[in-house]
Amino acid sequence: MPKKKSNIHEYEYKAEMKQLLHLIVHSLYTHPEVFLRELISNASDSLNKVRFRMLTDNAVVDPDEELNIILTLDSKKHTFSIEDTGIGMTEQDLNEEIGTVASSGTMEYLEKLKAEGKTLEGDLIGQFGVGFYSVFMVTDEVTIETRHADADSKAYCWKSTGQGTYTIEEIKREKRGTKISFKLKKEYHDFAEEWRVKNIVDKYSTFVEFPIFIGKERLSRVGAIWQKPKDQVTEEQRNEFYKYIANDTNPPLGHLHLSMEGKVNFKAMIFFPSKAPLHFLRERDEKTLNLYADKIFIQDDAKELLPEYLRFVKGVVDTEDLPLNVSREVTQSSPAMQKINQVIVSKILGLLRDWAKKDRGKYDRFYKEFGQYLKIGLNMDFTNREKLIELFRFETTKSEADQFISLKEYVDRMDSEQKFIYYLAGEDRSSVLKNPNLEYFKKNDIEVLLLSDPYDVMTVPAIHEYDKKALQSIEKADLDIAGSEDEGVEALNEDLSKPLIEVFKETLGDKVEDVIESKRLVNSACTLVTGKDAMDAQMERMMKMMDEKYASQKKILEINTKHPLIKNLARVNLGDSKDPVLRSSILQLFDGALLIHGNLDTPADFVERMTELMTKATD
Repeated sequence: MPKKKSNIHEYEYKAEMKQLLHLIVHSLYTHPEVFLRELISNASDSLNKVRFRMLTDNAVVDPDEELNIILTLDSKKHTFSIEDTGIGMTEQDLNEEIGTVASSGTMEYLEKLKAEGKTLEGDLIGQFGVGFYSVFMVTDEVTIETRHADADSKAYCWKSTGQGTYTIEEIKREKRGTKISFKLKKEYHDFAEEWRVKNIVDKYSTFVEFPIFIGKERLSRVGAIWQKPKDQVTEEQRNEFYKYIANDTNPPLGHLHLSMEGKVNFKAMIFFPSKAPLHFLRERDEKTLNLYADKIFIQDDAKELLPEYLRFVKGVVDTEDLPLNVSREVTQSSPAMQKINQVIVSKILGLLRDWAKKDRGKYDRFYKEFGQYLKIGLNMDFTNREKLIELFRFETTKSEADQFISLKEYVDRMDSEQKFIYYLAGEDRSSVLKNPNLEYFKKNDIEVLLLSDPYDVMTVPAIHEYDKKALQSIEKADLDIAGSEDEGVEALNEDLSKPLIEVFKETLGDKVEDVIESKRLVNSACTLVTGKDAMDAQMERMMKMMDEKYASQKKILEINTKHPLIKNLARVNLGDSKDPVLRSSILQLFDGALLIHGNLDTPADFVERMTELMTKATD
């Protein structure tokens, strides 16, 4: 409950917000100037909201008020204020929006950075949805005076030192909008100097759509560069525009500048970031394309313009084919939006295809950052399924680490007698390369796709076939291979192997689906494989991560009857099939196979049994 002093209500921040403020002010941010970028960005958002509302509803406070942002500086008193004529805030907005952490993982991420002794670059602050609070880097107390655009709204004053509490007081204010004011800390007095503020605005906020004034001097003039012809926009202008709309300090990896006329008319400037966002594929608040109707802002995240798997791009789409009073519900069902979506998807995939053919270095950089997005698209976008498959890239047993090839390249260098495209999944390249199931393929110089990306195990099996070659996991028991032939190394004859396999089955019981003689093993004594319709081991690990109660499917144990250990066990079995060392060795082999595949649930038993066997071996 808030404490009340006359008409002033005092509130406490939530515990997490207190920690976050402390980190922002004292530990992480290395570029305090970003506070101004964040305040201008918030003011621009507020102005966009009121402009959009007034397209259909003119019953607002000061409907004829000019939409602008005014900065007021006093270099002698070291004070700073920023005021906009935007939508303003209600008392509920002040309580719910000022101080809300956008991402549930924000605190965890910032704490980790602090523990590692790292700083957080200024370009990231806005991505956490706490941009307003960057102001506490440069001041000890902030005052917000605001009145919402509703005709019957009340005005409020919000005040806080950022230490643990804030107050809200009802005040008199005739104008619509928000004013944020504060006195600068001693070490930041330069932010009250015009030259300093002009440099910051020029650096971060050149492309704000609304006029920014210091006194009567207007600072921002660039405007809607996506409306200009391509040859009238410089690379520097494009890069700076991208940094502004994407809240990024790095230039984009590439862009599309579109001007389409025909079945649908629109202009667009679409950018490909050079880095994936922090909360990759988990951050639902990640913004993508801004939608405009004839240069009038409509939405800041027009989801209808792109399928989910392409939401990593940033940019602007402006169309004359939508009415200015368009609502979010209208955009969802608009034929124009659907047509724009189709064109944009086609252009994006076309550009990626061009990179893959003509600029492999650039495409590889893109794929390392955003390849997972494309893989998600395989089971979402059936229209562009074949185009996506051509864009997929994989590491293989014949490629170096972090070098990728396409399925076409794999097929082009296959032996003419090879019938399948082989793949093997695992947690990382190193562990996959140590998997015993690869031994036959290494020995016979057969290339295998290495699937260490978690999304691969959902994507690759869904491809089924490429260039009339079926894709096949080498972990499957029904693998069609001839078997390994080692000169001078003989396998156990059936009189020895058959009874040994029966003892394996008896000892392991319902731990396995079956025990069979292996054709694929060369150096290892045994391995685990899956049945025809069963999940691969990597897919099972993912299922366990999503559901702790998930029960693993039984595997098939393959034993290498050419291996010295298996031959030794056969001799022991010939003398005494109940020998405890024989039975313990079988259990140890099975657990060792589970360990290699990442599915050993009883490591303590494994270590204890190993110690017992070594003790007996050295007695």
